[in-house]
Amino acid sequence: MSQVMLPAKRFVVSSVSSDAHMWNLVFLQLLLEEQGAQVTNLGACVPDDLIVEECRRSRPDALVISTVNGHGHLDGLRLIRRIRSDPDLAGLRVVIGGKLGVRGAENVVFAEELALSGYDAVFEADGGMESFQEFLGTLDAPAGQSALAAAGVAA
Repeated sequence: MSQVMLPAKRFVVSSVSSDAHMWNLVFLQLLLEEQGAQVTNLGACVPDDLIVEECRRSRPDALVISTVNGHGHLDGLRLIRRIRSDPDLAGLRVVIGGKLGVRGAENVVFAEELALSGYDAVFEADGGMESFQEFLGTLDAPAGQSALAAAGVAA
C-alpha cells in the first residue's frame, strides 16, 4: 500500500451510533496519523448529535465514518442527511466505509444510495484500502471532484 503524505490535514473519525467496534477506528487513526494528519477519534456508538457537534467545533478537512456491524447503510443514511441539512457542514467532505450491510459481497448495493445521499466516497470492506488511499489524495481538490471516482462509486 503506497503512503500518501497529508499536509497537516484534520480528520474526525467515528463509528455510526449502533456500531460498538473500536479496532477499525484505531486502525484508521494510526493510518492517518502516520501520514501526518491530526485525528480526533470519537470512538464507538457515537450519537449523530455528537458527530455533528464535533465537526462544527473542529472544522475537519474530512469526516471518516467506519462501520463493522453490518448496519452502516441504515445509520449512515440518517447521519449524512443530518450533516448535509446543516448549513455549517453542507460542504464538509464525508466518507463511509466498512461492512455496509449483512449481505456479504452483495453489500456493494448500498454504496450507490449512500453516495447519492451525500457521501463524497463510499468504501465497501471487501474493496481494500487502496480506494481510501486514493480518496486521501483528492483532498486538495475542490469538494466533490474525483472522490466518487476514487471510490469506484458513480453518482
